[in-house]
Amino acid sequence: MLKLKSTTLVAIRTASCAFALLFSGTLAAADWPAEPPAEAPADWGPVSANFEEIPYPYPVHYLELTRFNEQMRMAYMDVAPTGPANGQVVFWQHGMNFYSEAYTPTLKKLSEAGFRVIAVDRIGFGKSSKPVIPYNFNFVAANMKALLDELGIKEAAIVGHSMGGMVVSRFAMLYPEVTTHVVLVNQIGLTDQRLSRPWVDPFATPTDGGSYRSILAGHRRYFPKEWPPEHLEYVRRQYGQTMSGEWPRLAMVRRLQGQMLYDDPVVYDWQHITSKALVLAGEEDGLIEDFPRHARHVASELQNSAILLYPGIGHAPQIEIPDQFHADLIRFLRSDKDEPASEWR
Repeated sequence: MLKLKSTTLVAIRTASCAFALLFSGTLAAADWPAEPPAEAPADWGPVSANFEEIPYPYPVHYLELTRFNEQMRMAYMDVAPTGPANGQVVFWQHGMNFYSEAYTPTLKKLSEAGFRVIAVDRIGFGKSSKPVIPYNFNFVAANMKALLDELGIKEAAIVGHSMGGMVVSRFAMLYPEVTTHVVLVNQIGLTDQRLSRPWVDPFATPTDGGSYRSILAGHRRYFPKEWPPEHLEYVRRQYGQTMSGEWPRLAMVRRLQGQMLYDDPVVYDWQHITSKALVLAGEEDGLIEDFPRHARHVASELQNSAILLYPGIGHAPQIEIPDQFHADLIRFLRSDKDEPASEWR
């Protein structure tokens, strides 16, 4: 059973107002410390399980789903074009440590370029439900298709960053008739990890406290050169959830999502993807050893693909070189879906 529901944004608590300014563009990088503190600031408090206090830049809607005999809500933003509409839809997929709101500058650029943009918080992330279920990429892709069906969208270009690249890989394989373009932005899951390490039972793993230092270290790996000071806000949010009374459940959900990367690899999907595809990435990705070699392998497996790697750039080109990244992304998405990917430039 599916039901589309629209809600207004939850009022933002006074304590969160300063953080809201970051996304309205009034809180500059200079307002954050140039280097993250060694320990979590004393005034950082808990962050709710479903981000009720986190402002999103566009109205948030919810698709109500029944999955595994549970009622779930999947949050999404439906961003109308602010530039001359081109009739194209871009379906954006976030990474493992993020959610749709974290890509606000990219959503804005795509909207200005004339695209309608659908950006979701997948089940288990952001403002969406956090059920303890056996996560897999078919489940995720089916939820994406359900949303497109409810919105009456017949075709879309699908773009995924990091873990989102795995999502769009599976989606493009399962639903080629819907997919006009595929863009894999610094995708993870470039190898079948089952061949290199043993399986670990996520239910046997004790709940991790999620220390500030470990969370910060994970985010630092995204940037091989300079740390963007305003990125500390994402560390604050992730760490804040460890102080939530719901952290044991959130930690379990996070482990199950991580286990999905191991149990359900997408490395066998690429050769079956027929849609026009682009591997777009910073080549100094600190999350994957020898990333350029693996990225080129992905491009070689795709049936109709091109590849563009940015030298000296890490896991988040949309943050490090936003102007170049957005120009390249938009140019590819505007290209004729029926022309060879090799001719997109």
